[in-house]
Amino acid sequence: MARDDRSRTTFLAVVVAGVLTLAATAGLVSLPGHARTDVAHAAIIRDASAVRPFTSHGPRARPRSSAGPSRKKDRATAAASAGHLLVAVPRDLTARARPEADAAVVGRVPASSKYYGVPTTAWIEEISDNGRWGHVELPYVWPRREAWVLLPGLRRDRTFVEVHVDLSEHRLTVDKRGRFLFGARTATGASASPTPVGEYFVTDRIGFSGGPLGTFAFGISGIQPHLPAGWSGGDQLAIHGTNDPSSIGTSASAGCMRVSERTLDRLKPLLRLGTPVIVER
Repeated sequence: MARDDRSRTTFLAVVVAGVLTLAATAGLVSLPGHARTDVAHAAIIRDASAVRPFTSHGPRARPRSSAGPSRKKDRATAAASAGHLLVAVPRDLTARARPEADAAVVGRVPASSKYYGVPTTAWIEEISDNGRWGHVELPYVWPRREAWVLLPGLRRDRTFVEVHVDLSEHRLTVDKRGRFLFGARTATGASASPTPVGEYFVTDRIGFSGGPLGTFAFGISGIQPHLPAGWSGGDQLAIHGTNDPSSIGTSASAGCMRVSERTLDRLKPLLRLGTPVIVER
């Protein structure tokens, strides 16, 4: 969405306030203390309703995942026993084509989220045999690109939660420790702006004051490469609420997943930063 200079100044001030709050509260980001990160988010959330980059229409109205069935089964088994590895990203991380120091650079993992400046917690999908490299799908990149980043020195944590979105069924499900927790209907991208499949992770937890995004949004690390004609908003994907509940269960958005307020309430205590969100057709 186009912003004037005053809006940009306000947004930057809010982000700085969030960073200062975090520094005062914890000194450094500590993954086990995610509640402290939410304190920093509070400064951002106060003005979040003025900044709406997530790809969702208001009340108007596949490329395959690179993970094959055997890899997905192995990952599900690992999550049930050991959880998904998450790492704090204190600075932009160089991402390489192979888990080798001299491999070609193919991108980066940014230290903060695309629009709200929230410190990145990344989902590491695999670890190299020597334990030094982590495999990750690069955030905010299209075409989707997977790469390897060095892990030594990064703070680590784990989550046992993962989200699956079935586009063909317009359904979102949440698993924990490899077991089904609950499912809910969701709106997905319209035919002209279909939700892109991918293996994403939660990058933002942002409160809103209602409107097209409802009262809360979980920004994720994917982007919409096929925005609707005339679209002036951002391209980041998200799971969020809506002021058009009749659209839930249909193909209606610019790419985001719309859910009910009741579903948001169930997701809030479960979806921490870095939580895997796997979108499939």
